[in-house]
Amino acid sequence: MRVIFMGTPEFSVPVLDALVDAGHEIAAVYCQPPRPAGRGKKDRPTPVHARALELGFDVRHPVSLKSVEEQESLAVLNADIAVVVAYGLLLPQAVLDAPAQGCLNIHASLLPRWRGAAPIHRAIMSGDAETGICIMQMEAGLDTGPVRLRGTTPIGAEETTAQLHDRLSEMGARMIVDALARLSGLPPVAQSEEGVTYAKKIDKSEARIDWTRPAVEVDRLIRGLSPFPGAWCEYDGQRIKVLASRLAEGQGAPGEVLDQNLTLACGTGAVELKRLQRAGKGAQDRSDFLRGCPLATGSHL
Repeated sequence: MRVIFMGTPEFSVPVLDALVDAGHEIAAVYCQPPRPAGRGKKDRPTPVHARALELGFDVRHPVSLKSVEEQESLAVLNADIAVVVAYGLLLPQAVLDAPAQGCLNIHASLLPRWRGAAPIHRAIMSGDAETGICIMQMEAGLDTGPVRLRGTTPIGAEETTAQLHDRLSEMGARMIVDALARLSGLPPVAQSEEGVTYAKKIDKSEARIDWTRPAVEVDRLIRGLSPFPGAWCEYDGQRIKVLASRLAEGQGAPGEVLDQNLTLACGTGAVELKRLQRAGKGAQDRSDFLRGCPLATGSHL
């Protein structure tokens, strides 16, 4: 098929590669514009932009698709379909209608649960047992379109957003190739009106760990916000991000270090901290972290 690809972050890159490997013709790649990054604050292309240039594709990064000029520029590509995955711009109706078979979105949740910007984070933070990928026929509403293909996967007891992100990215890449291969045999199925939830964008104000909360909630917060923005606490005036954890046995005052395995007491129960990061330092496994920042049993975060 002749495909317009629309995506921006690392999550989208395996999908682009899978479409190419499957033999589809990429008419153009749309992504977010380069933005200042790094110490020098120089404009840096997005992961999709960089990969598309390596592959020799026409890369377009408009700040909006609302203008008639941008919409006409897309329409004259005469694409069979558009594949959209974490693109980051709203698609006006003229864009949705331009490809002969419309636009397919790869969404990382089991719709209608977790429509919106941060479905992977929210699934872990809410303690969902499973999640998955939906290949959705796009319409004007926010992730409201009918689903053409659905796949599920369990969420591991110690899985972080980073780990689940990578698994779902590869899963989405496999599923979109399958969907395009048998699209005529995949009728669109309307989403249920029940069970709708919204995965609002993660706000940094959510990231501070409240040790008075039950251990299960603290553990979900840590894993759900890893690696970004990273759940954090303080010790001796120093901010520490916690990037991996698991539920553990133990009890004590909230925030108390219970042993040298960095088991931390919560409001009820305890969590074991497995990977941490001090301000200005790289992320470290627990043993390496403790060599540079010893936390004695009985101390408090």
